[in-house]
Amino acid sequence: MFDFLHRNITSSKEKPFVVNNKFPRPENMRLTTHALSIYIGGNPILKHVNVDIPRNKITCIIGPSGCGKTTLLRTFNRLVDTIEGVNIEGVVMLGDRNIVTAGASELTEIRRAIGLVPQRPCPLPMSIYDNIAYGCRIHGISGRRKLDAIVEYYLRAVGLWDEVKDRLHTPANKLSGGQQQRLCLARSLAIEPSYLLADESTSALDPISSRTVEELFVQLKKDYSIVMVTHTLRQARRIADHIIFMYLGEVIEEGDADQVFNHPKHELTQRYLDGAFS
Repeated sequence: MFDFLHRNITSSKEKPFVVNNKFPRPENMRLTTHALSIYIGGNPILKHVNVDIPRNKITCIIGPSGCGKTTLLRTFNRLVDTIEGVNIEGVVMLGDRNIVTAGASELTEIRRAIGLVPQRPCPLPMSIYDNIAYGCRIHGISGRRKLDAIVEYYLRAVGLWDEVKDRLHTPANKLSGGQQQRLCLARSLAIEPSYLLADESTSALDPISSRTVEELFVQLKKDYSIVMVTHTLRQARRIADHIIFMYLGEVIEEGDADQVFNHPKHELTQRYLDGAFS
């Protein structure tokens, strides 16, 4: 395991700031769903989903293509709203707040509390520095000294500072794919979310960069709760603490990773793990 993240964080100063917002980060704030159903154009995509995302663990959502994994993930921070013809039923709770009933004015705060690391690296069309500072400015953080501290802290947190410290004001799209994905991770962390969503966030990376990002997630779970969609069972076996197995829009099995992988309760889970379908 890489230990550079632990070294960088423990050797640096305390976090430069905490954003004041409607969704604070108490350690016991849970993300749960109850009877969650999603329809797109009238067609059921998720069916009565009940899950409880554990704190400070890596939860991997697995299952065959088209089973609703990404839809569930994007429901957690209401990004599913961007799909035309979507209809949400049921409850998604973040602490004591029902995200499903939140109005448009609350979505910025919801998406700050529940950040997303995208499938493919997508740096903003601006400098490395401004990619990290952008979200902070949106949330009212200003002052060059404060932003400088934030940018350095989170670039160090993802092991990128030493690679880019002499070119912070050059375009972010000049970085390699692996560097861009770590930059996107730092950008998500800089606004201090409680949860990190990762949608196949290593699928577009080379094996070395992919393993680096995986190990960053393992280190980050000390401070964040991570929910990852993955099509790669090997990856889920390497890093997952908790598993949600989905099939045709339903949660078939949920539980501790060791239990699900080694002693699944449902025959369909065992068939999927055995490679009967993908």
